Amino acid sequence: MLALLLVFLVAAAVCARLGVWQLERAYERGEQAARHAVAEQGAPVRPLGELLAPQETFRGELVGVRGAVTGRFEDGQLFVEQRVHDGRTGYLVLAPLRVSDDGTGGASWAGLSGPPVLPVVRGWVPEPGDYPLPTGEVDVTGYLQASEAVAAGIVGDGVTDSISSPLLVGQWGGPVYSGYLVLAGSEPTPDAAIALLDRPSLPDEGVNLQNLFYALQWWIFGLFAVGLWARMVLDEARGGAADGFEGWEALQPPAA
Repeated sequence: MLALLLVFLVAAAVCARLGVWQLERAYERGEQAARHAVAEQGAPVRPLGELLAPQETFRGELVGVRGAVTGRFEDGQLFVEQRVHDGRTGYLVLAPLRVSDDGTGGASWAGLSGPPVLPVVRGWVPEPGDYPLPTGEVDVTGYLQASEAVAAGIVGDGVTDSISSPLLVGQWGGPVYSGYLVLAGSEPTPDAAIALLDRPSLPDEGVNLQNLFYALQWWIFGLFAVGLWARMVLDEARGGAADGFEGWEALQPPAA
């Protein structure tokens, strides 16, 4: 039992340390949003090709980073429903930009089937309508944001409920980026009828709840290990007492 106690104490110590590590991660991830916002303030606009290649996995630290790209808008504009801007619910105007220059001279899509499509959120409108796309080449700057999970997908004529790369590649063709660009400015200038959006940011959660729950789970596992040993000792003690009592009964003379 003493050997088992040593094993369980080691297990409890490991669980306690893992719980502390997860707690540290909870606060670290909670502070990440603030650090990210400060780092991006005043940061120069970088060519899109230096930040993200088509079909490359979108990295979390790219959220809200400013990028610049040149291309031509193509047909297939969509309206993303149920989006709030300045307290009002409306639609995002989402358009495909066929990239011609991302700062890499085409090297970022050299092994792909052709120039990629970048989803661009042109801004917010109260209702779907006629918002013509610029013609010719357009120089675009904006903020990067990760692709969303597919919900119902296309829910009506030209209306969708998500900005999802797997969904959009079926609508627009590929190759396509794993994120999208929230328009901040362009040349020629953006449509004045479309309200530009604020810079996307990482969620500021204070303390990351997921990691906090992981910490609690590890501490519960550690307590369980100690409790299991205590239960084994108790069962052993009860078993010994019962064996002693049965032995005492065996010494008694048989009933007449």
